[in-house]
Amino acid sequence: MNFKNFIFLFASVLLAFSCSSSSSDDLSNDPEPDPDPNPNPITYDMHISTIMSNNCTACHGNPPTQSAPFSLTTFTEVSTRVNSIISRINNTSNPMPPSGLMPQSTRELVQQWKDDGLLEN
Repeated sequence: MNFKNFIFLFASVLLAFSCSSSSSDDLSNDPEPDPDPNPNPITYDMHISTIMSNNCTACHGNPPTQSAPFSLTTFTEVSTRVNSIISRINNTSNPMPPSGLMPQSTRELVQQWKDDGLLEN
């Protein structure tokens, strides 16, 4: 066998082995990751608007009454003030609404809405 044939045979064998894969990554039985990790996100339309209507808009309506400084009747108004809303609904010494703290689950829902990205619908 001459040197040229030897190089050709060596390159062919090298190419054949480099194209095969001994990786077990392709053989995994793990299910595909969920493309939407939060299939039921908290949204303003489905969750938060009802909380605002039931707890806030008696004073924070349009127009505001009872010396309320602003309205909380739209997505934009609520999402713009979400940090102050969360602060007040969790404030034990000066809560909003003034009648007392909302249930913990309701307050957590507002926080989760913020954490989920303030989705509208």
